[in-house]
Amino acid sequence: MSDTWCKECKRPTEVVFDHSAGDTICSECGLVLESHSIDETSEWRIFANESNDNDPVRVGGPYNPLLTDGGLSTLISKPNGSSGEYLNSSLGKWQGRGANPDKNLISAFKGIAVMSDRLGLVTTIKDRANEIYKKVEDQKPLKGRNLDAILAACLYIACRQENKPRTVKEICSVANGASKKEIGRAKEFIVKLLEGEMGQSVEMGAIHAADYMRRFCSNLGMTNQEVKAAQEVVLKSEELDIRRSPISVAAAVIYIITHLSNDKKPLKDISVATRVAEGTIKNVYKDLHPHLSRIIPSWYAKEEDLKNLVNP
Repeated sequence: MSDTWCKECKRPTEVVFDHSAGDTICSECGLVLESHSIDETSEWRIFANESNDNDPVRVGGPYNPLLTDGGLSTLISKPNGSSGEYLNSSLGKWQGRGANPDKNLISAFKGIAVMSDRLGLVTTIKDRANEIYKKVEDQKPLKGRNLDAILAACLYIACRQENKPRTVKEICSVANGASKKEIGRAKEFIVKLLEGEMGQSVEMGAIHAADYMRRFCSNLGMTNQEVKAAQEVVLKSEELDIRRSPISVAAAVIYIITHLSNDKKPLKDISVATRVAEGTIKNVYKDLHPHLSRIIPSWYAKEEDLKNLVNP
């Protein structure tokens, strides 16, 4: 209730709102001060046909500029339990005749969305992958090619371009059976196609070990102090002549940092979290070991701690 001026009581009085009738009523004299008022607050009543459908949304999806009709076309749903009658009805026939020209595109976008959700990627990366796929499909038919590998390659390129790279193994884990080799070939095909369209090289951004560090550390349940130290180490390691992949360097740095703390992580766990082979981590560790005094922050470990660090 709130106070409103009542012309009958000739003073501000508390009023009651009758939402069903839309009336504003004085609580003292009962005079209807306003009738048929419009409630401008959100309405969350359910208008679904099925009783078990609790989704209050009554609008379609957002406008999609990549689709011919913007994704705003209408689909006539089938009546419950009467699929046969529906197909023989005039509505069913017209629905079948009106073939959606973006049917394959919508299916591809759904595939990208599923992979993005499984990897926990943000919407901007998913949208960028959709744009890349749209350009590829407009340039050249994809008939006969591995569609799952094409979609995975689009997502890989989008991650690189948005400076949120994922490893090929991570992309491969959600690519519905597409192998690393197939994704690699699809990536080369897409890059070559886009370079031919734009007449210039495709910018995908350089990969740094720091790009993977926070995610790998989170998967291993490392503390904030360990994460901070690991990030400092990988930044300093870029000044060294360590000719290893950024992912391998990140895995080796995590091994070093955890073994300088009280919560030592087994080499096998680090290998699983980073998808880097145990032998590769050992080799990168050997490359970094002579430079530990330069790259390990003094606030994190003392000189004697570094001397006691043993090979994995």
